[in-house]
Amino acid sequence: MHVVTVPGYEGSGPAHWQTAWEHAHPSFVRFAPSSWDEPDPTDWSAALDRAVPDGPAVLVAHSLGCLAAADFARRHPARVRGVFLVAVPDPGAPAFPQAARSFAARPLGGALGVPALVIASGDDRFCTTGRSADIARAWGAGWVSVGNLGHINSDSDLGEWSGGWALFTAFAAGLGARV
Repeated sequence: MHVVTVPGYEGSGPAHWQTAWEHAHPSFVRFAPSSWDEPDPTDWSAALDRAVPDGPAVLVAHSLGCLAAADFARRHPARVRGVFLVAVPDPGAPAFPQAARSFAARPLGGALGVPALVIASGDDRFCTTGRSADIARAWGAGWVSVGNLGHINSDSDLGEWSGGWALFTAFAAGLGARV
C-alpha cells in the first residue's frame, strides 16, 4: 500500500505523530510543497500530484493538509484509495491562520468520492466538534471523536499516537490494505 502523509501549515515537526509514523514506516512518503509557512493551494495541489503515483494511494492528512487532500481526492478519485483526515480545520474559525486564508476560497462541501474518515478532537481551536461533523457529512466521510486532544499535533504530546495508529490501521483494513 502506498501511503502519502500530508502535513498542515508549518509542516509536521520532529515531535509530531505524522513524523513518528514516517520513521516507523519508511515506505510512507511525505508530500513536499514549496512552502510550509506560506501555503498556496495551487502549489500544494502540484506537490500532491508529484507525491501520489498513478496507482491508488492512501492519504494521511493533518490540519490544512486535510483541505489539500480532500480537494485532491475529489479531483483525482482514481488515484486515491482512501483519505484519513485528522483535525480538519474550519477556514471560517477565528484561529485559522491568516497565511492560509487562500485555502478558504476552495469549497468545503461535496462528496470526496473515495472512502474517508475524519478524526476530530473535542477541544480543537481550529474547528468545533459540530463543524467537524458537518464537514465529514458533506464529504461523505466517517467521523470519529477522540476526546479532548487539542489540535492533535505536537502540542498534544501524543508521541507516536497509538490510538490514532489503531484507527488508521482499522481504516486501512477496511480498504483491503495492510500497513
